[in-house]
Formats: sequence, C-alpha cells, structure tokens
Amino acid sequence: MRHDPGPSAASPQTAATPAALGYRMPAEWHEHAATHTSWPFDDELWEGNLEGVRDEFARLVATVARFEPVELNVRDAEAEQDARRRVAAAAEHLYPREAAALLARVTYVPLPLNDVWFRDNGPLFVKHAERGDVALTDWGFNAWGRKYEPWALDDQAPEAVARRLGMRRFEVPIVMEGGALELNDRGVLLTTRSCLLEPNRNPHLDETQLEAYLKDNLGATEVVWLESGLEGDHTDGHIDTIVRFADDDTIVCAVEDDEDDPNHASMARNLEQLKRLRKPDGQPYRVVELPLPQRRMELNGQRLPPTYANFYLGNGFVVVPTYDDANDEQALEVLRPLFPGREVIGLPAVSLITGGGAFHCVTQQRPAGAIARGDDE
Repeated sequence: MRHDPGPSAASPQTAATPAALGYRMPAEWHEHAATHTSWPFDDELWEGNLEGVRDEFARLVATVARFEPVELNVRDAEAEQDARRRVAAAAEHLYPREAAALLARVTYVPLPLNDVWFRDNGPLFVKHAERGDVALTDWGFNAWGRKYEPWALDDQAPEAVARRLGMRRFEVPIVMEGGALELNDRGVLLTTRSCLLEPNRNPHLDETQLEAYLKDNLGATEVVWLESGLEGDHTDGHIDTIVRFADDDTIVCAVEDDEDDPNHASMARNLEQLKRLRKPDGQPYRVVELPLPQRRMELNGQRLPPTYANFYLGNGFVVVPTYDDANDEQALEVLRPLFPGREVIGLPAVSLITGGGAFHCVTQQRPAGAIARGDDE
C-alpha cells in the first residue's frame, strides 16, 4: 500500500531506475493505447456544481472515445450507472452516427478515489525506447501539498492501475503531480518552481535533486524551470495550465493583455524566458501566444484559473476547454494550425473549472505498446 511519503522523503531510489533500464515518458502526441480518466462524484466536493460537471465530463468522454479507447474509473455502482447514462446521452446528441461505436470504446473500471484529477493522482506511463513496451511510474501524492484531506485512496491509484493491467510498476519515493510536468520528445521537461518547490511536497529536495528524480524516472534530459502559474491555481502553478508543447519545436504560452490583471506580469515573465530558451541544437523555439479568457471567474469570492492551455492531445484530436468567453474562438484559431492532421475541438468547461482544472487535469494518456510485465523495481 502506498502512503504519502511525507517530509522525510529525500532518500534515493535503491533499485534500477526506469531511465537506466531504457524507459522514458513519450510526448503526449505519440499514439495512445487509451485515455485514463475518472468520473466526477460528491456534490459537496464540487460545491453544488456536480450536475453541470458531470454533463461536461460526459461530452469529454464521448468526444475522446470517437478517437481512442477510454478507461473510465468509477467510484461505485451509482457513479457507473450515472456515467453510462450521461455518456450515452452525450454520444447520441453530439455524434449520433458514431454513438454505438464510440460507446463500445468506453470501459468502466471500478476504482475508489478521493478526487478525480487523474493527471495528478494517477500513474505516469513510460515506454521502452527500443522494445516499445509500456510500464508505469508510481509517485507519491498528497493532495497538492496536503491541501485537501483525505488523499489515501488517490495515493494508491497507480498501484491499482498496475495491478489491473498486470503492468510493471516503478515506485518513486517522492511527491509529484503529472500536471506539474510538460515534456517534448527530446527529453526537455518544463515545470514551475512555485509548484515543485512548495514546502509541503518535498521539503528536503532542492532543484538539483528534483531534476535527478525526473531524469531517472521519466527520461528527461533537460529541466526548464519557470517561476509561477496562474492566480487562483490551488496546485501552486501547474505547468499544464500555462505552457504546453505543441511539438518538439513549438511552445504554446498563455498570455494576459490586461496590465492590471495579476496574471499579466507572471505570464509575461514566462513568455520572455521561453523566447530566450534554446533547443538542444541551439536554435530558438517557436513560441506561440495563447490568450487567457477575458472574464474573471470566481467561486465563493476566490478567483478560478480558466485557461485554454489545459487542452488534451490524443489520437487525431485536441480537446480544448471553453468558458462561454469572448476569447474562446480566438484561442481555437490560435491552436488549430499547430496540430495539422488533428481535429481541434472546443468543449465547455464552465462547471469543471470550479474544481480548479479542465481537460488535461482529468486525463492521463497510456502510450501504445505491449504491456511490460515483471516485478516492481
């Protein structure tokens, strides 16, 4: 059973690491075997917004299932029944001609969780560079720096996935969230200091030590540290809400034009750093500016962090969160040329954002490839 590693989790891994054995985390645009995600539950957790959240989530699941299999975690029988009904309704409404086929690509997986953000509480998959088999890495999870209790079930989720799939699992003895990491296919990993160095995650690890874990377990070759993320982001600045790779040479960066908005200065700082960043060959990246939504969204007097950068990239598609905002269409127009051969689809996330995240936060891609067997390392 996994537990929160706690403040003393600075001990190194004693067994061979994934990278030493030839594994690395592929970029998101590589072919997926499936998308893993979790059905929302607990109206109190969603502060009264669960009905809208589930309707938006059904649209997301139905859309992703048009393109690739979906492994949908359901907390209990009620959740599964609700999920089946809503996903079927969304499929019939949005894609009536494809409904039967896409519904056949959704698998309902019993998995009790404390929360639904599977990008963070689920596994991070790695693939062998030569053989092509897929294993998973199981990092500690403590609810974004011990912010939301309980989290024990979430921390056990990667082990449950490995057990169900019969997949090799590499246990990593530190706290890490998938939404804090953005990788391209050359081993360049983007993250933020405000998140990874937040003291309630891994207080005894500095930048150099954290980089070593990322290199040893995900195959990163370079770690780029930005300073911070969006105002109102309870994750302390996850990178997947502000900066994303579109391909090995292109970086999408959220920007805020309103100089009076607190996000203006932080996003401008990120933009300037990325413009100075160089690829492994010494050439600059193509940096594309992506607007943030215009309207300020709040819940109980607290600002929410809506962003178009929280898109999810899959087999032939990109799903982009929209917010009934004046910048929705502009954001889609910015993104469409960056993903040739993929359908760029805007879907509503007005209710989902009340939980602090959107489509990338609730999904986790499993790369295509044979499942790696064997004992945990």
